[in-house]
Amino acid sequence: MSRQNYTFTSESVSEGHPDKVCDRISDAVLDAFIAEEPEARVACETFATTDRVVIGGEVGLSDQDKLHDYMEQIEDIARACIKDIGYEQDKFHWETCEITNLLHEQSAHIAQGVDAADDKDEGAGDQGIMFGYATNETDALMPAPIHYAHAMLRRLAEVRKNGTEPALGPDAKSQLSVVYRDGVPVGVSSIVLSTQHLDEALTSADIRALVAPYIHEVLPEGWITDETEWHVNPTGKFVIGGPDGDAGLTGRKIIVDTYGGAAPHGGGAFSGKDPTKVDRSAAYAARYLAKNVVAAGMAEKCTIQLSYAIGVSKPLSIYCDTFGTGQVADADIEAAVASVMDLTPRGIREHLSLNRPIYQRTAAYGHFGRAPDADGGFSWERTDLADALKAAV
Repeated sequence: MSRQNYTFTSESVSEGHPDKVCDRISDAVLDAFIAEEPEARVACETFATTDRVVIGGEVGLSDQDKLHDYMEQIEDIARACIKDIGYEQDKFHWETCEITNLLHEQSAHIAQGVDAADDKDEGAGDQGIMFGYATNETDALMPAPIHYAHAMLRRLAEVRKNGTEPALGPDAKSQLSVVYRDGVPVGVSSIVLSTQHLDEALTSADIRALVAPYIHEVLPEGWITDETEWHVNPTGKFVIGGPDGDAGLTGRKIIVDTYGGAAPHGGGAFSGKDPTKVDRSAAYAARYLAKNVVAAGMAEKCTIQLSYAIGVSKPLSIYCDTFGTGQVADADIEAAVASVMDLTPRGIREHLSLNRPIYQRTAAYGHFGRAPDADGGFSWERTDLADALKAAV
């Protein structure tokens, strides 16, 4: 019997966090190549520090001679990302920071493992294990701690960028400790928020007074009580932020990107990778399947694991765990998910329409728990497979 009474903590980081700046740039570069060539192969990594952004990685195009034609766009893409995030600091400004582009042609040895004369036999872009998770404790079928940790920072970003709270800066981190009773989230024992501010005269108490109404706004009514501990800018001033305060790198926030530690993670990051990389596409597929299992009422919570080998098209294994909440056997769910969706790399991309420029928007505030967009963004958050799953068991 799993524990029913406990406190669980998750954190989130804002779009201005140094690592998220890098994720954003990498995914923006990916979107640019996919917009030009939907089958482009991209593995883009970004590093950011004081006054400097370095972009590297591999790109595979049907005509590699065209790669040079696209390279001139990369610097403009990076500057546009930094500008939209809001960095205009003396030592990290979208107009003046130095940007170095080291992207180059994809390795032929990697490409040969993925390419196939028959698209159905197209191999996975790498080996690895990927996990998807869903729980009915929020409407988004996400764990409450990470769901609301994201919501806090999204709301603060909105009021910063629309001019309501001009004193806030782009860089921020949140941490939320959620109290569970009888397995249900019922309150918050502590709130941690560190947010950059542009006025050096502001104290921690000033910042708390500024942000508290927005935090109350996004958390469920009654979750914050007189016993809730607040730690807002606990170290004092936070004026120097972003890559000037701490270096950033693509792919360093994989728990923030997924389930806040409430579920396993295979270890592979998402940002900057095209959907032939199963680190990304199969993790999206696993979330899609787990969410549909829960949406179908087959379980209250569900983990799906998929595993792949480089150059091999079909998953090596499919594993399901419903933590004793399943209405049907886990083994039957494993068989059902394999029957209702083609889990080859090509099958995943086609089912979820992943060969389109939809990735830049995923770079901050989580890849999961977001509403599907009309243009196909967050397609893995649909629950359109629920009826097929119920019919398959």
